[in-house]
Amino acid sequence: MTYNFEKAAKFLPVKTASTVVLAITFSTNTLLPVFAGTTTQKTLISQQSKKVEITLVTYAVTKAAYSKIIPQFVAKWKREKGQDVVIRESYGGSGSQTRAVIDGLPADVVALALGLDTKKIEKAGLINPGWEKEAPNNSIITRSVVALETRPGNPKGIKTWNDLTKPGVKIVTANPKTSGGARWNFLALWGAITQNGGNENQALNFVQQVFRNVVVLPKDARESSDAFFKKNQGDVLINYENEVILAAQQGKTDTSYVVPSTNISIEGPVAVVDKNVDKRGTREVSEAFVKFLFTPEAQREFAKVGFRPVNPTVTKEVQNKFPRISKLYTVDSLGGWDAVQKKFFDDGAIFDKIQSRRR
Repeated sequence: MTYNFEKAAKFLPVKTASTVVLAITFSTNTLLPVFAGTTTQKTLISQQSKKVEITLVTYAVTKAAYSKIIPQFVAKWKREKGQDVVIRESYGGSGSQTRAVIDGLPADVVALALGLDTKKIEKAGLINPGWEKEAPNNSIITRSVVALETRPGNPKGIKTWNDLTKPGVKIVTANPKTSGGARWNFLALWGAITQNGGNENQALNFVQQVFRNVVVLPKDARESSDAFFKKNQGDVLINYENEVILAAQQGKTDTSYVVPSTNISIEGPVAVVDKNVDKRGTREVSEAFVKFLFTPEAQREFAKVGFRPVNPTVTKEVQNKFPRISKLYTVDSLGGWDAVQKKFFDDGAIFDKIQSRRR
């Protein structure tokens, strides 16, 4: 199906939250304040039993949802525990956020774009193995699918994955070697063949044909959008569905988009950073915040900004707002993240071979 942005932008209006946001946003290179020998220090110590602080580290496109979710959780915690909670927020690319946490960014909760990124933090010894089973839905809090953004009116007639191989179609997608989002794009292309009865040789041939039509390969999804919209490069941009919807709500685009009926479930996991919460004594509130992200209240906020909800109640509420997918598969259908990384994206793996044949 082809969807017009102006129509899509209206499908779920975002309500204005009346709750005061008790949260602080900072970048990955911002240091937490340190107080020594001051009145402020004594005040903080005296209020320690009345206030708790945790840090959420997540990827950029979730900010619109968390701006509504965090105040709801803060209010709930205050009602139930009589305690003030401050949630510090850090937003950025999923890969760079992962490296920042491993390098010392004091995250209590991580909600990243790839299970592979969370696994890297686990392997660094900060998250205990088995974190996937510590929360509902295998710790997946959001879903999306891959969409194909086109120029207004879709002049190239892009309707299916196969249309990406047509002569003269110019494609923009980020580089899977540097972009987590682009890995989802690549896997969606591969699965378009293998999940429809094709073999891996056919999949390789198809993906090679698609990448012959790629005119620019930016390092991340944000640069891809800039190349397509600001620099007017390409006829079609491979992107997350939720990014398309959010951009439309914010009035940033006027293009149409297509959601292929065979698609991959883009799954965003959440996890408590065990080593940090145990060190800081913040496990209780961190686990409660993670649990809250699966509630209908939180899931509705994710849905409003274009994510496909994982809560069954909210899924039913918004099921007619999203294009139907006839064949939806997951990264586990392709062997899981460890196998996928080794097979497709490691140095010398399939993507590198495709790139060498393009030159």
